[in-house]
Amino acid sequence: MPLLFKRSLLPKLRSFALTPEAVSIVSSAAEFRRCLLAKIAAATQRIYIVALYLQQDEAGQEILDALHAAKLKRPELEIAVVVDWLRAQRGLIGAGKQPGNAAWYQDMTRTHQSEVPIYGVPVQTRELFGVLHLKGFVIDDSVVYSGASLNNVYLHKFDKYRFDRYHVLQNQALADSMHHLVKHGLIESKAVHRLDLPNLPSTRSLRNDIGDLRSRLKYATYDTSAGSTAREGLSVSPLLGVGKNNPLNRAILELIASAQQQLTICTPYFNLPLGVIREINRALARGVKIDIVVGDKTANDFYIPPSEPFKVIAALPYLYEISLRRFAKRHQRNIDSGQLNLHLWRDGDNTYHLKGMWVDQRYTLLTGNNLNPRAFRLDLENALLIDDPKGEWLEPRAQELENIFRHTTRIDSFHTLETLPDYPAGVAKFLKRVSRVRIERLLYRIL
Repeated sequence: MPLLFKRSLLPKLRSFALTPEAVSIVSSAAEFRRCLLAKIAAATQRIYIVALYLQQDEAGQEILDALHAAKLKRPELEIAVVVDWLRAQRGLIGAGKQPGNAAWYQDMTRTHQSEVPIYGVPVQTRELFGVLHLKGFVIDDSVVYSGASLNNVYLHKFDKYRFDRYHVLQNQALADSMHHLVKHGLIESKAVHRLDLPNLPSTRSLRNDIGDLRSRLKYATYDTSAGSTAREGLSVSPLLGVGKNNPLNRAILELIASAQQQLTICTPYFNLPLGVIREINRALARGVKIDIVVGDKTANDFYIPPSEPFKVIAALPYLYEISLRRFAKRHQRNIDSGQLNLHLWRDGDNTYHLKGMWVDQRYTLLTGNNLNPRAFRLDLENALLIDDPKGEWLEPRAQELENIFRHTTRIDSFHTLETLPDYPAGVAKFLKRVSRVRIERLLYRIL
């Protein structure tokens, strides 16, 4: 790999060796739910669930019931659920005043004989400026990794699903490393409290502890001392990042900079950071073929049909489409030549939540990072970088990409994307107002 950065990070990463059989890809949200429930039921040592949220709905209840059942069956099991502190204490956006999931957690603890502690991690004092966006469930010596949170749509409990990526890695060293960071780097912090117990402290009273936690997280890393810097075969490196210029951000930029033949990027919200756009432009100049897969605006999880009353949040998918159209217009020549391929994902009324990158025939990045300014500056993010220098894992990798592309349509021209006059009246009115007061750039940085 060419060293295109003065202080290159990728060659220094310590990784854990894998066999191709140790990495399996789950193809759908429904299969992911079944896989997760089966692994919880079979666990004998530990279950650490880390997600943005565990929702009070049928799928969330199924997961929490399974955790309590596992604890009753094996009292020695070490179980912890870790979610975002602020997200757990508010209702759904646009649904009016609600008690949030924390009230449900407390009710479950009160009515069950088994104990499943649920911890809230406050990454910031306000949700707008940063949330817990870590991914990965540690179950015994395996890591179940997905960008999905836990609710009906992410787990395809009923008729609709939210499409994501789902991987299971069987590796004790990786599981130990991720378990150690959550237990000692998060749960043991003074800022972190159990949400399933009553009398929660106010976020304001935790302000100093939250500041201390965020400061320490800026320098935190996964313990990879059991790994190696040798690149002798298939391996995986865990990455952590929060704030500007963190190691995960640097790795993402270096991966794009390392591409020589092929680069594929998935993101649900097309709002790329300037650093990512810069490296994409350089890759195009090098002759790299690039595929970018984004969700159609109707497949965005913030999309609200025009037939329903307008809410400000409903403008987000249109903002992302505006950003995509500008990008396509700037690169129309590359689109015409086939070097740049922009793909819109859409499958009925289902939604799209994929993130990650595939670089040449070597690197595969699993992550919950949305590749947007918020992920690069505000949220606590992580990723697993799979390195395959000998091409031992190419077939499953290709099958995952084929599954992703199944419901996509290539954008032949920026003209095919709608513009402001085509948008619903409420959306168009709001976006005109935003443009007039010049806060559009601020919105792109925090949403």
